[in-house]
Amino acid sequence: MKKIYYLATCDTCKRIMNELNLPASFERREIKQQEITVKELEALRDLAGSYEALFSKRAKLYKERGLKDEKLSEEDFKRFILEHYTFLKRPVIVNNDEIFIGNSKKVVESAKASIS
Repeated sequence: MKKIYYLATCDTCKRIMNELNLPASFERREIKQQEITVKELEALRDLAGSYEALFSKRAKLYKERGLKDEKLSEEDFKRFILEHYTFLKRPVIVNNDEIFIGNSKKVVESAKASIS
């Protein structure tokens, strides 16, 4: 599977996608327009090792709901990601059996090396 999950309104996602110069073989999934499915999220979790790794603690809703003060379980992380697209840390890049989550320089460089 070669896929990128991103948000079209996110300038960081746009910059990273341009930087990666993704081949046409990559499926582009805009997560606001086409919500992530349970099956897709479970596949991402299998690659990432946990739902928490896919969860954005920088999401506005995370702060607004006071979730940082709660002890969240793996099921909570899964439920929140499925409930609202902003809880998915982005972009999420899947290149065959490798997954790259987020926008840190190290993650982007690793994804770039994997793709080229």
